[in-house]
Amino acid sequence: MRTALLLSVLVHALLLSLSFGGQGLGLPGLDLPWRERRFEADELRVVLEPAPAPALAPATAPAWVEPSVDGEPIPPAKAEPRAATDARAVPEAMAVVAPAASSAPDQVAAPPVPAPPIPAPAVMAVERSVVPAPVVPVAPLVPTPVIAAAPTAKAPEAVASAPQEVGDAAQKQIEDEAKEVREAKEAREAKERALEQAKLDRAKQEEQRQAQQAEAARQVAEQTEAARLEAERLEAARAAVARREAARAETERLEAARQAAARQEAERVEAARVEAERLEAARQAVARKEAARVAAERQEAARQAAVRQEAERIEAARLEGERQEAARQEQARQAAAAQEKARQVAARAEEDAKRDAVRRAMGRQLDEEAARRDAAARAAGPTSTLPYSWSSPRRGRLFGRTDPNSELILYGEAWSRKIELNMTFDMVREAAKERHTHPLVTVALRSDGSVESVTFVVSSGVPAIDEAIRRIVQSQAPYPAFSPALARQFDVIEIRRSWHFDMAVRLF
Repeated sequence: MRTALLLSVLVHALLLSLSFGGQGLGLPGLDLPWRERRFEADELRVVLEPAPAPALAPATAPAWVEPSVDGEPIPPAKAEPRAATDARAVPEAMAVVAPAASSAPDQVAAPPVPAPPIPAPAVMAVERSVVPAPVVPVAPLVPTPVIAAAPTAKAPEAVASAPQEVGDAAQKQIEDEAKEVREAKEAREAKERALEQAKLDRAKQEEQRQAQQAEAARQVAEQTEAARLEAERLEAARAAVARREAARAETERLEAARQAAARQEAERVEAARVEAERLEAARQAVARKEAARVAAERQEAARQAAVRQEAERIEAARLEGERQEAARQEQARQAAAAQEKARQVAARAEEDAKRDAVRRAMGRQLDEEAARRDAAARAAGPTSTLPYSWSSPRRGRLFGRTDPNSELILYGEAWSRKIELNMTFDMVREAAKERHTHPLVTVALRSDGSVESVTFVVSSGVPAIDEAIRRIVQSQAPYPAFSPALARQFDVIEIRRSWHFDMAVRLF
């Protein structure tokens, strides 16, 4: 419980330290990352200017060089023309007449014509966007090239003063433009330094914030680890205390068990001693009783021996008289039994003679009928189906496996099993390899189990197979005699089966 309570307090402290939308202890708050601005962006300024006027083609290139922004002279080839779209452009300089060695003395430069003033650009203020605005670089300020005007015919007195005035105006214009260029460059550099310093400050602030967050996370991790270690230490201490308590309890239990075992052993030894003493006393009492009983039995035995001897003598006399009477009666019984046996033997012999005469007469009659049927069958051919002639002996037929007489079905199944289960297939093994049809055979059996006839209703088409079937039927004779119930109904039973040969003889 203490460990669970400590872990619950730590988890709740971490949950309470979370700040929604702020920095808190440096843990990430529930705020969108793009809502925080990483650095200050410049404002977007849009300048609208009129279309530039077409430039005049210079008649003669100026003979002087323009000063650069830093005051160094720049060759005419490297000097860049001033942009027409500059918002801080100065008025156009007056044109001058470049002296040429080959020009006529009567040609003079035209007086400088002042350029029309450029109106101040309209500035449109827009609302600061959340997305950082792109920084548009300021176009460099370069001096406007001086375009010479076409020479015109002037009065001779204006030609002398024109070069000096034009030179002073151009020099002043160049100095003003160089000053403006330097001021613009210094302002731009100052602004760039301010932006760079702001970026550096923001980067430092971000690094400090990240460092603070990392330090806070590290402190929280250290506190959590310390709490975990403290919990583990407390758990280990509690486990050690529990182990010591368990060991002490186990020691006490073992000691109590040992003492209980010792007490039980002492009680058992004492009980065994008491039991031994009781058994010894009982044994001695039994021994005394046994000695008294033996003495009494000895006396009784002596008395009974005398009585027995007297009784044996009287019994021997009685048995001798009975033996003599039994011998006399046995002689009389044996004489009567001999006379009865002689009479029974004579009656049995007479009955057997009569039964043998009846059986011989019945067998002769059945043999004659079978011979007549065989002769008629041989005369009609192997494929003829002659109707069976019913003679005076009672005949039963089983031409399938169903019949109302259950005794007849049982006898037919017993006869079929005797044909199938004995080694009769060897007699027809070689002949059965020839192509043949399944023969349909009727076997007539007498009441004593002898075979009366074997008739082929459907021949196999192979004489060797038909002859093998006859041999098989004759080889298993005699078959079981009819049961008493079956013998009271029939003298001859005809069983018809379809013979099949695969690995053995099968009757269907």
